[in-house]
Amino acid sequence: MIQLIESVKPSIVGVGLYDPLAAPKATLMATGFAVAGGDLIATNAHAVPELDPSRKQNIAVLLPGRHSSRVYEATLVAKDEVHDLAILRIRGHNLPPLTLSNMEVKEGLDIAFTGFPIGTMLGLHPVTHKGMIASIAPVMLPVANVSELTAAQLKILRNPYSVFQLNATAYPGNSGSPVYDVDSGEVVAIINKVLLTSNKESALTHPSAITYSVPVKHLKELLRSIR
Repeated sequence: MIQLIESVKPSIVGVGLYDPLAAPKATLMATGFAVAGGDLIATNAHAVPELDPSRKQNIAVLLPGRHSSRVYEATLVAKDEVHDLAILRIRGHNLPPLTLSNMEVKEGLDIAFTGFPIGTMLGLHPVTHKGMIASIAPVMLPVANVSELTAAQLKILRNPYSVFQLNATAYPGNSGSPVYDVDSGEVVAIINKVLLTSNKESALTHPSAITYSVPVKHLKELLRSIR
């Protein structure tokens, strides 16, 4: 695991908002990782911030550094709200991309994921957790009022897809983290949500240890759409 983690960490970035009028100017919201040629960053669609043009805001990609992080402007090039995936492009810097797996994932597969579980609270330092694929099951949406569902959510309800449940604890900042096979280091899924026991704050104080991830085949489809 030591060599594997060392090889994965250079590909991991923070995803957030850059606001020149705010303090701090860069705010981390989630995790992302380099794919394809290294100038593309995969993350969750829900992690991409909405921008206020009047404040000259930009999507930010944060790169960990030994003493301080570097911030790069990013643009959104593709988004799949049904599978909660997005691809960003950074200019002027290429990162070592992670390899996307072609394997047939089965329950019991040993995995790890790397990201920023609690944001920048303790500095921008990637954290790795280990676990396994505990279950492969159709995605579920909590439905309180059908009339309030988005078009993407309605599409999921009509045609649910399978997600991987992990027996490892993820936190809000882990959204967009790559889930990879510990033997090959290849990405098999992308973390997209954590089961909450009560409210959003409980994800930090009383984590459920139930984490869901989107199979990497959906990321591959999104990448093909921009090539």
